[in-house]
Amino acid sequence: MSPQSPSTAPAAVPAPTLLDRSDVRVQHADGLGASVSAFFQRVRSGDLGSLPVIVGLLIIWTVFALLNPVFLSADNLVNLLFDCSTTGVIALGIVCVLMVGQIDLSVGSISGFSSALVGTLWVTQGWPLPAAVAAALAAGGLIGALYALLFNRFGMPSFVATLAGLLAILGLQLYLLGTSGSINLPYGSEMVDFGQLLVIPPALSHVLALLPGTAMLVLGLRTRARRQAVRLSAPSVAGLVARAAIATVLLQAAVAYLHQARGVPWMFGLFLALAVAMDYALRRTWWGRAMQAVGGNREAARRAGINVRAIFASAFVLCASLAALGGILSAARLASASQQAGTGDVNLNAIAAAVIGGTSLFGGRGSAYSAVLGIIVIQSIASGLTLLNLSSSLRFMITGAVLAIAVIVDSLARQSRVSHGRA
Repeated sequence: MSPQSPSTAPAAVPAPTLLDRSDVRVQHADGLGASVSAFFQRVRSGDLGSLPVIVGLLIIWTVFALLNPVFLSADNLVNLLFDCSTTGVIALGIVCVLMVGQIDLSVGSISGFSSALVGTLWVTQGWPLPAAVAAALAAGGLIGALYALLFNRFGMPSFVATLAGLLAILGLQLYLLGTSGSINLPYGSEMVDFGQLLVIPPALSHVLALLPGTAMLVLGLRTRARRQAVRLSAPSVAGLVARAAIATVLLQAAVAYLHQARGVPWMFGLFLALAVAMDYALRRTWWGRAMQAVGGNREAARRAGINVRAIFASAFVLCASLAALGGILSAARLASASQQAGTGDVNLNAIAAAVIGGTSLFGGRGSAYSAVLGIIVIQSIASGLTLLNLSSSLRFMITGAVLAIAVIVDSLARQSRVSHGRA
């Protein structure tokens, strides 16, 4: 039988190529509806992000506003932002050590020691304020370096090392303060005004409120262009614009509302600036990717060429330095350095803020913004109960319950992600 002639042969149907399928994915992702669909798909797969804490915060605010309308007044929210800043800065450091699967139980003692050191050097010894602050921050960094040495060189678990540090540093704090037990900081000084009075001017506040939405849009478009260049699915322009517009409108409304009272505190602005800088470092630098890799699988990170010891050291040093800064801000807020500074629930609130906000206790996953959301939740509970004139015992019980719920949600989400990955 003679072969079929080329003129009568049926036309071959080209098989779909990888490029064709990529084109389909790009077109499918180009739409606002596709962005919403992708969001719900991430939620179903266990990638909840900050959704649980945002929902919880809305519930807390709604309940307290119904029980006492003063809770959502501009004056009360300004005071809440002042109070968030001190422990919130400490919580940022806790995010770092939790990211690599470790813990620091001494952040409260470090904050109290740094406030005592600033008071001693500045008020008692007559040092210039910038020099006293720099010395306190350096002391915090040295404490973190000591923890890193004990962990990396001698294999001492961070739980034990920082628990020992908690006791030793508390002793140093009591030694510095002496028999008086407290040092009052001068009223009217730059430090006390920063912690109690200074707010960002209205015009500057509105300008700064434009930056997050602008950054979201610019970085989103840049990421979209890079993904499209390699034929990967990319978020739609409409979705990026919508998210940036919503963020800008909400921030502008919040700033306008806060300026019905005193306005946005400079101290809270510093806290947010530190959170933004840490978020950029964690998500867009080699160091941040190495932090996630070490927290996710230490041995795999080592085999990939990451200096695991250096990553652990950076986490401990940064955590202790931020704890020292939080203590300095607390002294400015209270206008004093005392034996009670850094004690009580400072440790627990800082750790709880990071976990409630969404940082995983299992390591490898977390965000600087989790500290912001978490500390707002904790301070909202404290402020609401104070306005209702209820016992502080309820605050501990409610905060403990919220922390337990956050850990349960994190554990369930982690199991969901594992199951989804296996599927």
